[in-house]
Amino acid sequence: MVPQKPKGTQNKAIEQMKRRLFLFSALLAPLAACSSKFRTYDGPEVTRIVVMKDDRRMYLLNDKDILRAFDIELGFAPEGDKQVEGDGKTPEGRYFIDRRNPNSSFHLSLGISYPNQWDVAEAAALGESPGGDIFIHGQPNELGPQTEENWTAGCIAVTNREMEDIYAMVRDGTPIDIFP
Repeated sequence: MVPQKPKGTQNKAIEQMKRRLFLFSALLAPLAACSSKFRTYDGPEVTRIVVMKDDRRMYLLNDKDILRAFDIELGFAPEGDKQVEGDGKTPEGRYFIDRRNPNSSFHLSLGISYPNQWDVAEAAALGESPGGDIFIHGQPNELGPQTEENWTAGCIAVTNREMEDIYAMVRDGTPIDIFP
C-alpha cells in the first residue's frame, strides 16, 4: 500500500503552487509589456523620410512609393527654419538618421543629424549656439500623451504605437528631408 498525504496537505500544496504561478505571471507581465515596443519589420526598405511641416505629415518612402504616412507634432514655434538653440523651431533641409535611443525620455527616438555645417555657421553668425538633440520620437515617458499641438522643443513627435513602427522600419543613415 502506497502511503498518501492527508487531504489538507494536498490542498496546501496546490494553493502554494497557485500562488507561485500567480506571482511568476505577475513578474513576467511587465517584461512582456516592455518588449512589445520593439517590433520587427520585413517589408521594403525605407530609403527616405519626407516631412512636410505645413501639412504636419511625415512619409516613409521606398524610392518614390509611400510605405507609411503619419500625422506629426513639431516644435512649439513651428513656422520657419531652426536657427538657434531654444527657438522652438523644427529644422528644415536634408539631414540623416544618425542614432537611435531605446531608453529615451520619450517612447523611443531616432536622432536627426542636426546641426549640419550650415546650421552651425548660421547660428555662429548670430552669435548663438545652433542647439542639437533633434529627434523623431513618441510621447514623453513621464508626462504621458501630450494634447497640445506643436509641444516639442523642435523635434518631430508621433504616437507611441507609430514610433514603434518607425523605429523598426527606419535604419541609421536614412536621409530625412524636412520641408516648410
